Formats: sequence, structure tokens, C-alpha cells
Amino acid sequence: QVLLVESGGGLVQAGGSLRLSCTASGRTFSRYDMGWFRQAPGKEREFVAAISWNGGRTNYDDSVKGRFTISRDNAKNTIYLQMNSLKPEDTAVYYCAQDRAFGAVSTRESEYDTWGQGTQVTVSS
Repeated sequence: QVLLVESGGGLVQAGGSLRLSCTASGRTFSRYDMGWFRQAPGKEREFVAAISWNGGRTNYDDSVKGRFTISRDNAKNTIYLQMNSLKPEDTAVYYCAQDRAFGAVSTRESEYDTWGQGTQVTVSS
């Protein structure tokens, strides 16, 4: 059984920064791609970023390219999402997720089989 726990959310003004963390326990962390998704009120959950098992490949949604950076530290079983130049439209609950495989840095929710509980990010204008 894998457990993912996110942290680092909060309230920030537009233009500010936050760093989210997601720590995993259970299944061997370093063997799997990981991703970040988000869900805004009244909207479906959407892909934000993904990173390959060894950190060698990343993938970003166009809406966050150049502002967000995903990274991982396999020694700490943790992934990060550095979010800069935040906008009010980034307001959402952010979820980390573990892919059931590795290498594809997939954008599809269906590829991810384990999810954290989410952390709220609120960006004020």
C-alpha cells in the first residue's frame, strides 16, 4: 500500500511563490513516474506536471510552463512543485499522484493509480 502526503499549500498574493511537497511511503518510490494535478472549484481535475522515475524527463501543461518546476529527490521519497509567478487562476486543490508505470511522464489521470489527499493553494489578486 502506497501513501502520498502533500504539504506546502497556502494563501499567496498574485506574483508570489509556493513550493509543494509530496512524500511517499510504501511501494518503491524511485521506480515510478510521479505527477501533479489540480482541481479548481466547479472544474474537473487537470494535469499540471509530471516527472520520470529518475528525474530525467518532465512534462508540463502549457498553462504552467515557465512558471512551475517539478523535481524529485528519490533519497527522500519526495517530489516537489515549485510554483512561481502565481496567478489567481492557479487557485485549486493540488494533488500528487504515482503512475502505475515509468517512462511516459503521462498527462492522463487514468495512468496514475495512487493519489494524495490534496493541498489547497489560493492565490489572491
